[in-house]
Amino acid sequence: MIRLLKYLTLAPSFLVCSAGALNSNVVSNLADLPFDENNHLSAHILAYPASGPCGALIEAKLHAPFLYGHDPVAVEGEAAEALFGSRIPSEASAVSDCPAVCLDRGVDSYLVAYPLPEKYYNPEKDSHETFENFVASKSCGRVEFGFINYSGTDLALYWVNGANVETYMYPFLQKERNTRFVTTFIGHKFVAKDPETGMVFLEHTVEFNGVMGIGNHINYHRERDIRKEVKQTMSGEWTKHLQVKRTFSALGFDTGRLPNDIFGSMRAFYYNNRKPPNRLLEEWDSKGVYVNYWETDCNFIQIPWELKFIWQERLKDVVQEWVGETEIEQTDLYGMRQYEAGARLLTHVDRITTHAVSLIVNVAQGNLTDPWTVEVYDHANRLHEVVMEPGTIVYYESAKALHGRNSPLAGGFYANLFTHYRPIGDPMWYSKDNPEGTPEPLIDVGKCELVGKPNEYSQGAVKCENDAIGPHLSPKMITATSGDDLYNLWLSVGPSFEDEESAAASDEL
Repeated sequence: MIRLLKYLTLAPSFLVCSAGALNSNVVSNLADLPFDENNHLSAHILAYPASGPCGALIEAKLHAPFLYGHDPVAVEGEAAEALFGSRIPSEASAVSDCPAVCLDRGVDSYLVAYPLPEKYYNPEKDSHETFENFVASKSCGRVEFGFINYSGTDLALYWVNGANVETYMYPFLQKERNTRFVTTFIGHKFVAKDPETGMVFLEHTVEFNGVMGIGNHINYHRERDIRKEVKQTMSGEWTKHLQVKRTFSALGFDTGRLPNDIFGSMRAFYYNNRKPPNRLLEEWDSKGVYVNYWETDCNFIQIPWELKFIWQERLKDVVQEWVGETEIEQTDLYGMRQYEAGARLLTHVDRITTHAVSLIVNVAQGNLTDPWTVEVYDHANRLHEVVMEPGTIVYYESAKALHGRNSPLAGGFYANLFTHYRPIGDPMWYSKDNPEGTPEPLIDVGKCELVGKPNEYSQGAVKCENDAIGPHLSPKMITATSGDDLYNLWLSVGPSFEDEESAAASDEL
């Protein structure tokens, strides 16, 4: 059910006391919010209770100068229950007694009822001292937006005010390492120019947290012996994983599910930035052969710093619960990386001093013709293959547990991010004995046999005498003993070489 209320307006995103009027909805079911053809929220929403004293108190504040692109929506019934629960007071003398929340454009319809806690009005926060401050804070109108220069020339970045007057901000140099993130507001405009000629390369009005490029990166190819490099890389990764003494879990990995609120935030960010020029080629031409960028595109959506910090702090609680008593600290969050059809990721381990325990987060995928499994080796070097869906997480001891995706991605796309932690203040964690209470590594599981199909993953296709091995043991039934075994898996699941001539051609970049 939708009802309409009227507010005074001067212009879009400006609410002031004047003779104009702005239509504002009263919604009793969240399904009545504005969604696009893909069932994602099509506008930023400022939601507040329709009934009781809070409706009138907040409506009086909607005459503040800015709403920063947010549509005010009063909620009642099921919608109010979903967003606010029991937080709506029967009596309120000030707006600070009332709940409100900002909903991000781009969130899925099935996740819209789960905003991050940071999105709610909280008068105890300094940034929410007044309701107007709340609307202007990072909970609502304040965003972070990044600009990446692949134009081929150094530029200058300008902010443009409401009178269309440009203010110089920064030199705008080239490539990802020189990305310029700007804290700004929805509706603000930026221009990038050649400082010598004045030629305009970019005019952009900010609509959400995000990033965009001027042009795109080109991964330059050179002639090389790919198979030789892969074999050397696999040997090195095998040696590195043996350097880690400490463990945190019985297998070295596990699976789980993201909390709905952080998943909704990630999905909204991904959806809003999923297409070029927000999605750009990842710079791989100087990073080795871990991703087969010479065969297929590997795309990247860089995450703004403030949003990255919110996600990583929240995910730390998720990983901490898996790790147990050892207190951990955040060290890195990387992504979002979008793999395309044909993508492969070599078996590897992560940075030893900082990447003790980690998460793989499946943010989005589409049009896959076969599951694209995460290959993880446990503490006995047995291969497991884990199927992920959007919202699935894989916990893993990423400096010790070898992991990759050697089978080419069958069709479609696959978007992940990766977040990493270690014991607090301990870059030498890997050389130490396990503390008391750490689960014993699961080494002996007795006899194992294939009871399912060779292409059944995460369904218990391999049965062992000890059920603690779980459902993900690979139907390939591989136990690695050296880097050669990792290399042979890469060869066996990839494109075949019919003769030496075609092999050589395939290795030339």
